[in-house]
Amino acid sequence: MTSTETSGSGDLARTLDLLWDTGHRPSRGPKPTLTLDRIVEAAVRVADTEGLAAVTMRRVATELGTGTMSLYRYLPGKAELLDLMLDRVQQPPEGEPASEGWREALHAYAYESLEMYRRHPWLLEVNQTRPVLGPGALAGMEHLLTRIESMGLTDPEMIAVLVMISGYVSGVARTRVFAEEAERTTGMTDAEFWKAQEPALEKALATGRYPVVAALSEEAFDMSFDHFDFGLQRILDGLEVFVAKRTGDRPG
Repeated sequence: MTSTETSGSGDLARTLDLLWDTGHRPSRGPKPTLTLDRIVEAAVRVADTEGLAAVTMRRVATELGTGTMSLYRYLPGKAELLDLMLDRVQQPPEGEPASEGWREALHAYAYESLEMYRRHPWLLEVNQTRPVLGPGALAGMEHLLTRIESMGLTDPEMIAVLVMISGYVSGVARTRVFAEEAERTTGMTDAEFWKAQEPALEKALATGRYPVVAALSEEAFDMSFDHFDFGLQRILDGLEVFVAKRTGDRPG
């Protein structure tokens, strides 16, 4: 899966106006029967069920049971719509930030992010190196920074922590989506795929050229092992050591 769209590629001024003016209405024409919220929700629905490529102004209009041209009374086109979709799915959980420690907060954030990618796999197709910051994105950032400010880091370091965790999560999410895509396109399960390689691998390992690999136990490839949580915990361990050095406290 490669990036097929880029955030912030539309009319940036118009996108920001749409993101921040929650009371936006068409400036001309008859009394509207749609709302910008309904359009964005419909677009997210289409992307979730049919993929990002399926999100066109025509397809979204069909989802809403209206004509394509009626959507253009609310926003210029798909590029701006995409930025609104991205901001919508980044809305943080409702309620006040939990009072847990920063490690628990980052742990929860990582799992929340992984779940977001599970619900909206099309996010992995968007190049978000230039995110357009709307109310959803800023609320999400505010929610998380409030929960981790007790780390005592500098502002650039706190942002670096978010970049670190989000990068780790998106990498794992991408691997999972690729695995599902491979099974869907080949019709072969993961277990069947590795089973088919066993004869060739057994011969290769019997040559003695790969002694360390040959010595690995079957448990090494146990599919039930939680690689995501293992990696996440090690990242958090490292951050705990760093924070302890900064504050003068012992980790743990």
